[in-house]
Order: sequence, then structure tokens, then C-alpha cells
Amino acid sequence: MRYAFVAIVFLSLFSCKKDPVVFENNDIPPYDEIPTIIVQNYVNRLFIDIIGREPLDAEMDLEVNALEAEDLSMESREDLVEKLMYSEAPLEGDISYNHACFEKLYEDTKARLLEGSSDGFIMSKYDIFRFAAIADSLSGNVTGYEANMELANALLAIIDCKESLRTQTIEINEVYRRMTYNWIYDEINMNTFNFINATFNDMFFRYPTQSEFDNAYSVIEFNEPAQVLGVVVQNKLEYIEALTSTTEFEEGLVRWSFLNMLAREPSAQEVYAHVGLFEQTNDILTIYKSIFKTDEYAGFD
Repeated sequence: MRYAFVAIVFLSLFSCKKDPVVFENNDIPPYDEIPTIIVQNYVNRLFIDIIGREPLDAEMDLEVNALEAEDLSMESREDLVEKLMYSEAPLEGDISYNHACFEKLYEDTKARLLEGSSDGFIMSKYDIFRFAAIADSLSGNVTGYEANMELANALLAIIDCKESLRTQTIEINEVYRRMTYNWIYDEINMNTFNFINATFNDMFFRYPTQSEFDNAYSVIEFNEPAQVLGVVVQNKLEYIEALTSTTEFEEGLVRWSFLNMLAREPSAQEVYAHVGLFEQTNDILTIYKSIFKTDEYAGFD
């Protein structure tokens, strides 16, 4: 009897079939079921958002086939994104994808900060200030010469941004410094009141507190030392450098990237994660790359 009971227990233990463990809300999208037209839309969108144009037919066929051959894997998406951002192979109609990418980034940043001012317009203003500086020099007006040369050089520094950023001579925060410290930005945001509000809103997506505004006003209007965002500054350039050297500036880059690429605000978790990515390289393309390979951006969700 005792042996029969043990046998029954033994058979019961090993004949029981365990239910499978199911993790809800963790489904892998069936990428092999995604229509080719959706993949084509993704490739088209990447080309436009990264290099500013639609792909040629040959480019479209090549990249769609490459993605589908890898079942739209994250690795294949990242390969395409990096190709469009960093490939320096010569192209018909473009110098390279890399040059076109930084041209697009440069133009997008000008659109955000300088109302899309063309390089021709910027250089025309440079010529005016440069000519005025030469006239001041010839007349012995040293103060006028220095003031006009500073205005001219600040405009020329904008034009230099594109290639300097591409070759990693400067980083994105320097681009923002140059595009907010110049005659054009001052004309768009005339007077100190508007300038302070504009710089906070453009970089942080918010307006300054009363204390922040008062301190910034003293610095810009009177060159009086004051604390701005935890840093003591004494002039307009130092004020801009303080703004572009903060974590809040990096958060602003993340927010701008999400709004620009996904037409939505990032969550607090997404902001934190992407600021971490950015701080590893100080390259805004790191943020873009993370967004571009997602199912949400691709339309695969």
C-alpha cells in the first residue's frame, strides 16, 4: 500500500503540465508582416529628416531591400541611420551623406534661432559691418572699428558653424552660442527684455523666473556681475555661455528633438535617458539616432 501511494505521487508530479509563463505588454512586433510601402515610408522619412531630401529610386530600392533582408532589425535601422549621418562616400548631386546631414542640421538650427536667415543674408550684413569697421579704422575711430569688427566676426562665426560642427572642431552648445550672440538674433529679439525671454524659451522651453530675469537684466544691460543659473557672469557673452553649459540646455535639446521628429513632448524618463546619451558624446546626432530607430518613428508599432 505504501509503495502504491508513492507511485501515485510520483506519477502525479511528473504528469502535471505547467502553464506557460506569459509576460503581458511585451509583444515583439511581427516585422515580417509589415508591408513594403511602410518600409518605404520609413526610408523616405529618414532621408528627409537626416539629409533634407527624398531618396532617389536606386537609393530607395537599396535601403528597403537591406532593411527587409534583416527583418527590420534594430541593427539594420541603425546601420542606415549611421550611413546617412556619417558616410563620406562621394554622391551624385551631393558631396556626401555626411555633408548633407550637417547642412540640414545647420539649416534647422538657423530656422529655430534665426528665423531661417540665409547665408547670403548673413554675409550681406557681415559685409556692411566689415566696411564700417574699415571706414572707422581709416578715420582713426578705434572704438567704432572694434565694435563693428565684433559684429562682423560674430556673423562670420555663424557661417563657420556648419563645417566646424561637422569636423568636430566645435560642439552643439557652441553653435547655439554663436546663433544667439549676433546682430541678427538681437534684431529678431529687440531690447534686453525680449532677448532674455527669447534665450530662455529657445533653449529651455520656458521663461525665466523673476529672480533669473532680474539678474540677467543687470548683466546684459549694465555689465554688472550677477548669478545666472548658479554661475556668476558679467556680460552678455558670459550669460549665453552660462545658459548653454547647463543640464537644462541638454534637456532642451532632447525636447526639441522629440518635438521635431515625433511631434510630441518626451516623458521624464525619455528626457533622462537621452540626456545621458548626449553627455557621452556631446553630439545631438546621438539623440536623433536613438529616435530614428524606434518603432514609433518608423511607423512599425
